[in-house]
Amino acid sequence: MKWGLFCLFERFNTHAKDAIENQLKLIELADAMRFDEVWVGEHHFNDFSICPTPTLLLAHALSKTKNVRLGCAGFLAPFYDAIRLAEEVAVLDILSHGRMNLGFAKGAFAPDSKHFNVTVEQLRPMMFECADAITQLLHTKDRPVSFEGQFIHFSEVDIEPKALQEKIPTYIATFSSDETIDFAAQRGFGLMLSQGVSLEECERVSDRYESVAGFKPQIILLRTFYVAQSNEIAYAKARPAIDHFAKSMRAASSFNKSPHFDKHKYKKLIAERDHFFDGQKFFECGIIGDAKACIEKIMEIETRLSNVSITLKPLGVDLFENIALLRLFNETVRPYCKTTKELKCKK
Repeated sequence: MKWGLFCLFERFNTHAKDAIENQLKLIELADAMRFDEVWVGEHHFNDFSICPTPTLLLAHALSKTKNVRLGCAGFLAPFYDAIRLAEEVAVLDILSHGRMNLGFAKGAFAPDSKHFNVTVEQLRPMMFECADAITQLLHTKDRPVSFEGQFIHFSEVDIEPKALQEKIPTYIATFSSDETIDFAAQRGFGLMLSQGVSLEECERVSDRYESVAGFKPQIILLRTFYVAQSNEIAYAKARPAIDHFAKSMRAASSFNKSPHFDKHKYKKLIAERDHFFDGQKFFECGIIGDAKACIEKIMEIETRLSNVSITLKPLGVDLFENIALLRLFNETVRPYCKTTKELKCKK
């Protein structure tokens, strides 16, 4: 099992500058704590999750880190020129000394489709074409690449410089769409599964992938996270961040601004959850509770899924709370999980 950190550059009643700088500091801490991976999100026209330029954020983060692998979960592929993005990823891979991961997503917010002039029906097929084109450009070393698709067309392209890695680990984000699972399985790409995807659905996704590919997928499993002295404290602390995230994402998807954040007034938000950004799902699937409860949830994931990287989204509402959460995780949760895994191997 690997450990990752998921960064959405969330702004809880602070200036954008502070929100971005605070998340970058958390990435530095994850590197110092020897996390395996850090994944940044990509959102546009969003005043809560302010990460519209993942390549710039990754470039800064890799300059401040030494060991952790970095990636975008994922690049919103329909809104990119495939050649330009392939060039940027190749340069990032060089600057990171071969620490880059590559992730693709289709996007789902109405403002994105409107402002980038892409219909909802085009999102998934455009993501598929973009992922194919970019991976061919990155991984073909001995000849120029040509591509002829419905949306992407180019001939005899030979990007320079080349990526440092022979093959950059590549993942496709999905809410468990069979079409997307099959696409990833046919190409040997890994899967990125959302915070709200249950373990039962994760198992179904893994089985579907295996039925197509003949092997289990590499899985980046996003999970909300809060560890505290008791389950009651953890639940109470985690709830505001989850619900504000759900409310803000629904606002962003309908051209609205995020609500004012007030951690003391969340009864109304809890009652207003909808299906797509269902805070309750993030809560139920999350690794939330005291150390014992968090360890049990992690061990259940390890038992039921193989080839999985658990990528934590800490639920603090400021930098200091998130730093405390990662430190507590490193001291009271992570060592036990490692010891348990080693003991299993010895048996």
